[in-house]
Amino acid sequence: MRNRWAETCPDPLDDCVQASRLLGAEPGLVLHGGGNTSVKATVADITGEPVEVLYVKGSGWDLATIERPGFAPLRLDRLRRLAELRELPDSRMMNELRCALLDAKAPDPSVETLLHVVLPHTSVLHSHADAVITLTNQSEPLVKEVYGDRVIVVPYVMPGFQLARTAAELFAEQLTDDIAGVVLMNHGLFTFGDTAKQAYDRHIQLVSEAEARIGESTGRGEPVVVDPLTIARIRKDIGPMIVSRHTDPATMAFVTRPDLADVATRGPATPDHVIRTKRVPLVGTDVDAFRRAYREYFDRNATDGLVMLDPQPRVVLDPRLGMLAIGKRAKDADIAADIYRHTVRIIEDAERIGTYRALGEKDLFDVEYWELEQAKLKLAGAPAEFTGEVALVTGAASGIGQACVQALRAKGASVVGLDLTPSDSSADYLGLQVDVTDADAVRQAIAQGVERFGGIDMVVPSAGVFPGNTAIADLDHATWRRTLAVNTDAIAELFTQVHPFLKLAPNGGRVVLIASKNVPAPGPGAAAYSASKAAVTQLARVAALEWAADGIRVNTVHPDAVFDTGLWTAGVLEQRAAHYGLSISEYKRRNLLKTEVTSAGVGRLVAQMCSATFAFTTGAQVPVDGGNDRVV
Repeated sequence: MRNRWAETCPDPLDDCVQASRLLGAEPGLVLHGGGNTSVKATVADITGEPVEVLYVKGSGWDLATIERPGFAPLRLDRLRRLAELRELPDSRMMNELRCALLDAKAPDPSVETLLHVVLPHTSVLHSHADAVITLTNQSEPLVKEVYGDRVIVVPYVMPGFQLARTAAELFAEQLTDDIAGVVLMNHGLFTFGDTAKQAYDRHIQLVSEAEARIGESTGRGEPVVVDPLTIARIRKDIGPMIVSRHTDPATMAFVTRPDLADVATRGPATPDHVIRTKRVPLVGTDVDAFRRAYREYFDRNATDGLVMLDPQPRVVLDPRLGMLAIGKRAKDADIAADIYRHTVRIIEDAERIGTYRALGEKDLFDVEYWELEQAKLKLAGAPAEFTGEVALVTGAASGIGQACVQALRAKGASVVGLDLTPSDSSADYLGLQVDVTDADAVRQAIAQGVERFGGIDMVVPSAGVFPGNTAIADLDHATWRRTLAVNTDAIAELFTQVHPFLKLAPNGGRVVLIASKNVPAPGPGAAAYSASKAAVTQLARVAALEWAADGIRVNTVHPDAVFDTGLWTAGVLEQRAAHYGLSISEYKRRNLLKTEVTSAGVGRLVAQMCSATFAFTTGAQVPVDGGNDRVV
């Protein structure tokens, strides 16, 4: 592993920030908030008295991006006294750590704070280096073979107070100036020094020695094309969660191992991964069998008062599918995937030089149901309504379509957005550049969306064109056909393609069509637009009739005078307002309620119509126009 140290900072805390970021930038060292770092310093308190302080990484901060406020400042003398106690429950320990803070606004200190305290060095760095874990998940003699007497090896103890006590006893016996680090079995690596640079140099050196012992992996495999409905059916069995498929060469090589069922079910690389990936993945696709096995695992290990977490798998491994990563949100599924990719590498490296071994079931259960993790769950509160659900929106890059995307994401949905205009993707948004009149392109986009998120629960057809005012006598046939192709034909094709996925939606499929006020109240000069919107509204009514038996709701909204869309330029607004002898502001509110209709307002209504509030409604047509006397 390359040493990336650049320049030492005059301030020890700035130096610790630099070392932390260097560790966090290496996925082979730290993943998704893992690892922790600290530095000891003397500062003046508010009275001017010198105080010994431990700055330790705070909960919720990621080493890759941590800044000075991410370190919790604690009174070192108080921590040293806590570390001398013989017993201290972890929940009480965390309370005592907060009581030792110099700043009430600081983040919660790391649960491993006291381990940083019992190491007497100024700077301490901790990671879950893949290479080191590969060694620790085999045997202590292998660790000693690689490092000799330059490290102290600590047998596995659950993180928290007891780990700090066990380590302190070993340090009292073994810690000398020749010791470069501490290896925690099934856990990771600590290094230390008088400066952050010294601790970092030792860290990179010890990891590099582990990498050299392991050597390079050469396994590669090819992805297999599968029907996206296969993924959606698995998600139907799991429930409303995000299911993301991964078929990179290393993953495919792993899932096609003949001994997959053996090596993949020995346990996670480090015990804290159990929070993200469960104790074992599902090998194959029998979700019911996994749930039964999880309930049996809980019953074998549970003590009074524990409530079982959801029994759904977080990782599925299958020779055809590759890896399916599962989470309540897209971000959670991505974290599970990242962690398991590293687990794959660790397992394969360990098997190449020996035998991969994980912690026993009871130790892993204790971490999964740790009192501190249970407390976090209670504080998290209820998830957003559409958490774990997936929406597909056409015309997603602007206007009403974009507003629908924003409203659905605000309610927790992951969204696949289709538009002629490209848009940036993020964890919970997949933006695809697609012409909705191209059936093959739409089919490919749906497949991409299902591979990314696992299925489709909601569909909002918003893409549409308004060809401009043209009298029927002057109507151009090509314009007529183009308008119907986008506004009607494309949606008919979309309905055909999404129906099988909506039928598999765990909470029932939902469609909200963006039509127009021109359906109930057409105006002169808009024959193509009005006819196309009337036709697609009729299509939605038939879909409501046909799809009700599949648990799919189909409703329609009829917006009017939504002036914050690309259709309404400043020039057009001025022209229309002048035609009616009104100011632009008056023209925008030319409705019964004298209110301005916005894209955001339409988006919020669409999202609400996808919610449980409209669970008993299908085939409805709802105006969003501020009240129109011709419609009313």
